[in-house]
Amino acid sequence: MTLTVTGPGAQAQGSDTDAAPRILSARYVEPTARYPHGVLGDDEEWGALRLETTAGPRLFRLPETLVFEDTAPRLADLDGDGHPEVIVAESHLRRGARLAVWGADGRLTATPHIGQAFRWLAIAGAADLDGDGAVDIALVDRPHLAKELVIWRYSDGALRQVARAGGLTNHRIGETDIAGGIRDCAGVAEIITANADWTGIIASRFDGDTITSRLIGPHRDGADFARAMACDPS
Repeated sequence: MTLTVTGPGAQAQGSDTDAAPRILSARYVEPTARYPHGVLGDDEEWGALRLETTAGPRLFRLPETLVFEDTAPRLADLDGDGHPEVIVAESHLRRGARLAVWGADGRLTATPHIGQAFRWLAIAGAADLDGDGAVDIALVDRPHLAKELVIWRYSDGALRQVARAGGLTNHRIGETDIAGGIRDCAGVAEIITANADWTGIIASRFDGDTITSRLIGPHRDGADFARAMACDPS
């Protein structure tokens, strides 16, 4: 069964089985030029999200006022039920980007939009950052302007901001990828970004309350990020 869903709530109706479908994979589809931001190096974003689930494929098509402005959807078990949700970046034609979480039946929740067109956020990843068993989502709010690392937590069906720190970024205008991500070195989760002027690689930790950051090496090219993500101290 393929479900085509339009409208701001993007909620699917019906299921092929009595059991709740589980998400197996996700990808963006239906390229569109209706949001001419081009921050990721081309003139197209994505108009729909395709999920492969245990109940078959599902297609969720956004309304004309929204696009997926992102490199790829990310799967993570945010509610601890053993099955993944989908983490995405959506952008509104007038109000800019927001973080959203989708399930097999549609969008579960989203943060407020940044508030202005062509204002974006770059998702770093999702992991249990403070060791409490709950999965956190890390992103950079306006990586070309504000350059703030933000931690969000999904609980009780909603996203809640739990920490924010300035002077960090993970994307430059026109680049097709998001630099860095979340690494696990010796059992410690760290968010890898650049500093604000792209001269250094920064590792940031979240202790459940605050973000602490340290310089771990210079930034010269993408190989420096690759070494940092691989926990290579050289």
